[in-house]
Amino acid sequence: MPSIDLTWVIGGPQGGGVESAANIFAGACAGCGLRVFGKREYYSNIKGEHSYFGVRVADREIRSNVSGITMLAAFDAETLFRHADGVFDDGAIVYESDLEAVKADEVPTLDKPFKARLLKLLASKNKPATVRGVLDLARERGVTLYPVSFKAMLATLADEMKNPSIRGMFRMLNVLSVSVSIGLLGLPPDTLLKSVEGVFSSKPKVAEMNRNAANYAYNFASAKFQKFKYRLSPVPKKPNTILVQGFQSTGFGKMAAGCRFQSYYPITPASDESVFLESHETFDVENNRPGSTIIVQTEDEISAIGMMIGAALTGARAATSTSGPGFSLMAEALGWAGINEVPIVVTLYQRSGPSTGLPTRHGQDDLMFAIHAGHGDFPRIVYASGDIEEGFYDTAKCFNFADTYQMPVIHMMDKLIASTVATVDRFDTNKITIRRGKLLEKVEGQYLRFSPSPDGISPRSRLGLENGIFWNTGDESDEEGHISEDPANRIYKMDKRARKLEYALETIPSEDQAISHGLAEFCIVSWGSTKGPILDAMEMLRKDNYNVGFVQLKLLQPFPAPLVKSLLKDAKTIIDIEANHSAQLGRLLNENLDRKVDYYIVKYTGRAMTCDEIYDSIKKIIEGKAEKRQVLSYGV
Repeated sequence: MPSIDLTWVIGGPQGGGVESAANIFAGACAGCGLRVFGKREYYSNIKGEHSYFGVRVADREIRSNVSGITMLAAFDAETLFRHADGVFDDGAIVYESDLEAVKADEVPTLDKPFKARLLKLLASKNKPATVRGVLDLARERGVTLYPVSFKAMLATLADEMKNPSIRGMFRMLNVLSVSVSIGLLGLPPDTLLKSVEGVFSSKPKVAEMNRNAANYAYNFASAKFQKFKYRLSPVPKKPNTILVQGFQSTGFGKMAAGCRFQSYYPITPASDESVFLESHETFDVENNRPGSTIIVQTEDEISAIGMMIGAALTGARAATSTSGPGFSLMAEALGWAGINEVPIVVTLYQRSGPSTGLPTRHGQDDLMFAIHAGHGDFPRIVYASGDIEEGFYDTAKCFNFADTYQMPVIHMMDKLIASTVATVDRFDTNKITIRRGKLLEKVEGQYLRFSPSPDGISPRSRLGLENGIFWNTGDESDEEGHISEDPANRIYKMDKRARKLEYALETIPSEDQAISHGLAEFCIVSWGSTKGPILDAMEMLRKDNYNVGFVQLKLLQPFPAPLVKSLLKDAKTIIDIEANHSAQLGRLLNENLDRKVDYYIVKYTGRAMTCDEIYDSIKKIIEGKAEKRQVLSYGV
């Protein structure tokens, strides 16, 4: 049996149910034992602009998307205008047949640059500037077209279910589109219907209505059309596999790690995590580890970090979740936590900047910002997760780092991880150990909050602890916490705080600082969510007999220079890959290593890297055909 590896994409207007349709498709595939990697793209408006969701499905582990579409499902004209050209030559398009006469000029949400490129392409091929024109181009390339009148389906369903209102329920077009697609791809209908029920489980009447619609559309496709050449068949399901979204992984991680307070101000893409936590404020992680997390939506990000610091001073594990612009507002209070040695965790979901930038798009733009945010010198740990599974386990590590070293920890996530839905191994809470560091349960005798210690870490009291009285101030302070401008005390306090970074490098296990995914003469160095497409690209390169190494940086501040040097000692060519314009990790490597990066592969369009983009770029480097800096650009 040939291996399964295809990409299904659905598009439509924002608010039109695109995400629900993709979750139905992903759930049906995962329910059949297939591996799933899906990613949502959307504009920064509430309703109307174009949104699309690509789901890659395979019968083996996959960690990224590819460039191109195997099957496109469209119930609006804009999806066809934007994506038909990206369908593989042997792919397929399922679309609303009533759209064929729609002109490009009749779609107000097509931005001018894209429309100009579209019209130029159609004119060069002597095609009309209509949906029919882009469909003709696709058909001439070999793409199979499946025209369907979804509106006629609604009318038939309304009659069969004796519910006239269904005729106008255009939001159900998404369910019809995905159900026709699954019918053409040959998955068993029961997996589709089970997935529909799961997506709409909180609304039984809606679930029943959509289940009937899905069943009708599936049978319609099976009866009317010949099966598509690509097929999806159930495979043995790997035990303990779950389908999860990225923002849920850090939320689950906070529950398991004993986080008891999270504050936030709404901002894309970080808000999803806090909303998820709000819906699970009381949650039993294990029978012996009941948990309750207070989630507070504040009036702004300044209040969010202030409330988090206050919660941490009581001894609670506390966090906030934000994105770049929100983190900017937290910089002053971050310094307050630093000078007072308060253990806090900031989950920083990066997106494209500067300023508001591309507020709903992907980027790894905030590395240098996280390392240097705040005025003056104070220690912090900056730690990056590479995928959904790491997001869960790393969250617990970040809380342990904060408590152990008594400093702010910035956990670097990003929009790609946040909006990805993927099949992963079930999270194992038994792998999480909670370490509270030098947190006191009782105080006897005189207590000095900032007393000397060889490792720079003083025993920590908490608000309300008997005899554990301490003072905090934004000014420099003495051992008790009272304001002091004495120069000898200033040297002591600055050196004390700085020593903790040295201690962190000495005591954080090497496997938590950087991970070797294989070493070779050509060696990739990267961080964060580029991990998935890099690993998939490495597999593609191995099939072509190209051996490439990969060192994934996890700990970015303090920078683990000795470890990275040892891992790269035999590499002849270092290739930096990251999703920002200035190659920020490359700058850190050049500052901390005795040698320079040889090649840069960067992407800053707001769209995530695909594995084949990286494959093509690395192959050029190996074959000596590459520029020193390659800029990737795939994505609508």
